[in-house]
Amino acid sequence: MTSPAADPKTRLAGLLAAAVRSAFPDAGDCAIEIDRPRNADHGDFATNVALQLAKRVGRKPREAAEAIIAALPATEEISKADIAGPGFINFTLSRGVRFAVVEAALREADAFGRGKSAAGHKFLVEFVSANPTGPLHVGHGRQAALGDAISTLLEWQGWDVTREFYYNDAGNQIANLALSVQCRIKQERGEPAQVPNDGYNGEYIREIARAYVADRLADTAGGDLEAIRQFAVAYLRREQDMDLRAFGVKFDSYFLESSLYTDGKVEETVNLLNQGGRTFDFEGALWLRTTDFGDDKDRVMRKSDGTYTYFVPDVAYHLTKFRRGFDAAVNIQGSDHHSTVTRVRAGLQALDVGIAPGYPDYVLHKMVKVMRGGEQVKMSKRAGDYVTVCATSSSCAPSIPSWCSTSTSPRAAARTTRCTTCSMRTRACAACCANGAATWPRSRAWTLRRLPPHTRPLSRRSSPSFPSSSSARRANSRRTC
Repeated sequence: MTSPAADPKTRLAGLLAAAVRSAFPDAGDCAIEIDRPRNADHGDFATNVALQLAKRVGRKPREAAEAIIAALPATEEISKADIAGPGFINFTLSRGVRFAVVEAALREADAFGRGKSAAGHKFLVEFVSANPTGPLHVGHGRQAALGDAISTLLEWQGWDVTREFYYNDAGNQIANLALSVQCRIKQERGEPAQVPNDGYNGEYIREIARAYVADRLADTAGGDLEAIRQFAVAYLRREQDMDLRAFGVKFDSYFLESSLYTDGKVEETVNLLNQGGRTFDFEGALWLRTTDFGDDKDRVMRKSDGTYTYFVPDVAYHLTKFRRGFDAAVNIQGSDHHSTVTRVRAGLQALDVGIAPGYPDYVLHKMVKVMRGGEQVKMSKRAGDYVTVCATSSSCAPSIPSWCSTSTSPRAAARTTRCTTCSMRTRACAACCANGAATWPRSRAWTLRRLPPHTRPLSRRSSPSFPSSSSARRANSRRTC
């Protein structure tokens, strides 16, 4: 017998296995299944092992159960073992065993529940990873909570966990973001301009445009599209990070998709796949033989116009995870990313660099549904439709990440609950926070708000956000979170 502090279910399974071997030595191997009875009055654990063995040993189930009970080694940990129904065996543990976990919890204090099985191994958890094209929404809130919880559980088992946020700051979406901001800059100047068909119409785009003009006096006409792109991405990255910090989620690493191109990682990945003979040309496009690795059809890597499909930088990104020494990795994503799993894994296997077949792992969660009047509301970032989630901040002046050099936006400044010490509603009450005088009202941590029609709901990749327009802030200025 092991010590009483060990898992009683595991010990009981060992006792049962010994009893079965003793009572029926010729029965062969038998899986010992132990569960909690539906009715707690029937005991602490129950097993159907007698029903499994009955035919094999030529006994009635109840007779087999009686033989197993009779063969149980003597122990003070089981106070009662009886037979129920056609041959189930119920066990009631002794009081000392049942409450041993309480003693262990008191003795181990903060160390209770922690393990060291994965000590010395690195685990990367990628989650949220929202495109920097708009505020975070309610789906991102679900993913932030899920990813942070999984990270903490892994840490408790000894893993060296890195929480990473992957920014999709390259491609057509970012180009359309820049064009949308440029359009609003021109409209603010009274010039005729139209948001692109695939552009973004949320009121937050106007706020970015105004912030850009105020910050870049040399380009008040919005002629430098590349500067607008960089400003808009940095602006929204800072907004998202501040929202997550207010929600209580912090990241150890931020990885930019654009760096995969500037550092030559995408080109290197494509070259490796070409050298391995896993690619072929067809109709002017470059394809990868993903069917060699379980995909239902081969996939285009580089389109006929010379641009890469989305899964190519994804393969390059996960190759960097492997090269950074992460023994394991998991991606937390919405269920709309299920097709990504096979393609990314196929691409990594095709590289033939020693990556395990199941790398990375995935946790796909259901998408958040927003209901209004009993009907589902379709969320669209491009249409400026999204539902915000307000996370009460424990600090009115969280630090701004070092990678962001843009000025503080008025929307971000108005996003927290009012500091009751200085009566300010902004993040600017740094003096109160610095001297520890800031106080915050008690309130619900999460509140869904119905925004005005022009700032309705968001979607895709999955997550929280906050009021995204000045009118929304005014409408909510009398409310706390």
